[in-house]
Amino acid sequence: MPRHFNNEQSRCVEDSENHRPLGSKAGMSMPWIYSLTQEYLFSILDALFFRDCVSGRKEGFYVLRQQSGDEERGGEVMEKADWLEKAAQTVMDADEEAAVDVAKKALTAGMDPVEMINEGFSLGIRRMGDLFDRGEVFLPTLIIASEAMVAAVKVLEGALPKDQVGKKLGTVVLGTIEGDVHDIGKGIVATMLRVYGFEVFDLGRDVPIGSFVEKAKEVKADVVGSSALMTTTQVGQKKLEQALKDAGLRGKVKTMVGGAVATEYWASKIGADLYAENATEAVMKLKEIFKG
Repeated sequence: MPRHFNNEQSRCVEDSENHRPLGSKAGMSMPWIYSLTQEYLFSILDALFFRDCVSGRKEGFYVLRQQSGDEERGGEVMEKADWLEKAAQTVMDADEEAAVDVAKKALTAGMDPVEMINEGFSLGIRRMGDLFDRGEVFLPTLIIASEAMVAAVKVLEGALPKDQVGKKLGTVVLGTIEGDVHDIGKGIVATMLRVYGFEVFDLGRDVPIGSFVEKAKEVKADVVGSSALMTTTQVGQKKLEQALKDAGLRGKVKTMVGGAVATEYWASKIGADLYAENATEAVMKLKEIFKG
């Protein structure tokens, strides 16, 4: 049964009058996020962030809506920059329904799905990432925003022209390390790799080490990529390196690590081949290796 907050913990919730971001009343700082246990994180999600909060319909949910005043554009035809900004804003609003709607309408209007992904929805999640880094939004908000982006990208993926996707460059297995419940950057990486010609098997979040190994064997993977957000789960990336060696696969695959706590130094320390700070860097580095 999910745990719920006591009175003291409930102070983490913003009140609409002061309009402070989540956690500010309790004086919480960024290290608090990285020290969360999985159980406590689930408590936050269960107790505070029900789905009908996503668009700010409940008081106290921290929504970053820009008051542009021209949402409908008065019937005027929207320009490319307008579509891209509108896409980004739906992610910042953490509004999945609006994000999907914008994706569908953009396709109807003739917008390039790759540009909508790269310069629209991805822009929104990058902005949210910047706010997260500055402590202006916290993890649950970021997770819901990422889900809005993923839903919109699924719509756009279906419209990608085959000639834009190009020939298959390689096979990639991706997943978020066991014990880590986020699915933010990894989902973006999976989408962008598909756009640029990689076959991607996305295992999702909280993935056991053995599942990475089994899937890599099954699909004859060229790359195994893992993501970790918390220091408590980061060690799983090191365990994955060893598991691939034990299975006799390490010499056959490239390994790539990413996530909020991963660094170039960490990748080198555990013996991973690549570190990618973001989706763009992941695509660039893998394209360089598999350009043929």
